[in-house]
Amino acid sequence: MKPASLLRTTASTCAIFLLSLTQHLHADTNFFPIMPWNTPPNDPAVLQRIKDCGFTIAGFVAPSGLDNCEKAGLKAIVSDVRTAGYDWANVDEAKARKNVESLVAEVGNHPAVFGYNLRDEPPAGWFPGLNKVASAIKELAPGKWPYINLFPDYAENWQLGATNYAEYLERFIELCHPQIISYDNYSIMEGGGLRGSYWTNLEAVRKATLKHHIEFWNIVLSVAHFNYREPSAADLRFEAFTTLAYGGRGLAYFTYFAPQVGNYRAAPVDQFGHETPTWSHLQSVNLQVQKLGPTLLQLTSDEVYHIGKIPRGCQAPPTNSLVSTVGGDDFLVGDFTHRDGSRYVMVVNKSLTSSRPGWPQFRKGPKRLQHVSAYTGALTPFEGEYIWLAPGQGVLIKPEW
Repeated sequence: MKPASLLRTTASTCAIFLLSLTQHLHADTNFFPIMPWNTPPNDPAVLQRIKDCGFTIAGFVAPSGLDNCEKAGLKAIVSDVRTAGYDWANVDEAKARKNVESLVAEVGNHPAVFGYNLRDEPPAGWFPGLNKVASAIKELAPGKWPYINLFPDYAENWQLGATNYAEYLERFIELCHPQIISYDNYSIMEGGGLRGSYWTNLEAVRKATLKHHIEFWNIVLSVAHFNYREPSAADLRFEAFTTLAYGGRGLAYFTYFAPQVGNYRAAPVDQFGHETPTWSHLQSVNLQVQKLGPTLLQLTSDEVYHIGKIPRGCQAPPTNSLVSTVGGDDFLVGDFTHRDGSRYVMVVNKSLTSSRPGWPQFRKGPKRLQHVSAYTGALTPFEGEYIWLAPGQGVLIKPEW
């Protein structure tokens, strides 16, 4: 058995090493990916409002829209049949490469390009075909993301094309060699409930991405439809900060524009093109995430645990956690290591109705606590009124020993 001090040193060293493997994805630590899951119109005024709402990526954009994205200060995921228009069960590799060569020759040097869209929610049987296109993109456009979004873990096995969700993730990683895993999980239900698999999905994706030293995005709800409720300010905070506490490196929201169908409602922009109260709530969350981004992008996730009631598939504070409890119950805590070796914790108030003090009790008492201000990005003493967390709110704390 190793001495505790050696275990801590080894864990910190490993965390820094693993984080270095993905640093190339974030050469600019001032850019935290936040995207509306939409295809916006090629309208400078609309793109500017997407930027104003705190997004950093415009969404899925045709090559003709890249110039206006750049002018608005936004990146984009290129949407084009040359990377997306395939029978994924039968991809001609030579034709796919020729298509990718053509698209990259056209837009590959454009500064707004963040990646190229391939497919949403593919079954595992399509992974070999997807890899043919993804491999060509990684070779011909190094550093750009071949965007594939995965099913949530509440999809049926026949949809996944696998016997369980863990197998689905592992097969995707093995066959497509992704830089990032993106998945969607819609869990804010009518009646005030939360789909239980929200937590198991975060746990599964975090586990897989840590194992393979890659990153993940979570796509969450910003529009009511079916039996999903109208998102409140607390819901939007909760979705964002719980993702960050689990180590997420990107956020996307379904959707920014309300579809003109069914019972879709309370999207940031309604069916008539008007901004709703959700727009302002989402703007506040996105701008906060942007202020935390330069620090978040230099952290690697060490542990994540729940205080109070432990959701299915999750854990209470382990013996090596930084925090033993929080002044109350129903909190989420994530432990992190910074590239410089310092430690951080994110504490999230999981209540969607009550503001509460988020005062953590550390296993080893720190000399002082600071937090990264979600309004300035600067380190600020964590004391007084700062310890109060709104419903769904998270705070990024830096303890010093």
